[in-house]
Amino acid sequence: MQMHNPAHPGEVLRDYIGEADVTSLARRLKVARTTLSRILNGHAGISAMMAIRLAALIPNTSPEFWLRMQMNHDLWRARRAMNLPATRVTRSAQRAA
Repeated sequence: MQMHNPAHPGEVLRDYIGEADVTSLARRLKVARTTLSRILNGHAGISAMMAIRLAALIPNTSPEFWLRMQMNHDLWRARRAMNLPATRVTRSAQRAA
């Protein structure tokens, strides 16, 4: 089942970091502060490299967690842009087409 308007990973990351300083977190992730800020504000996505870095820094997360969240967000936006339903196509519907 597809989520309705899944959160951007940056929103979730913002919850994880709480009141932490963006500059010091960016330094710990070994990325520019502007890069992290763009992710936190939903203006940039999570790359595979960033997913690995986040998983190493944030307990109980994995690179797959971050990438799956990004993929779900991107797919939802693409379907919406193409005006497609969020439901999954079944095999019987595929054969009928």
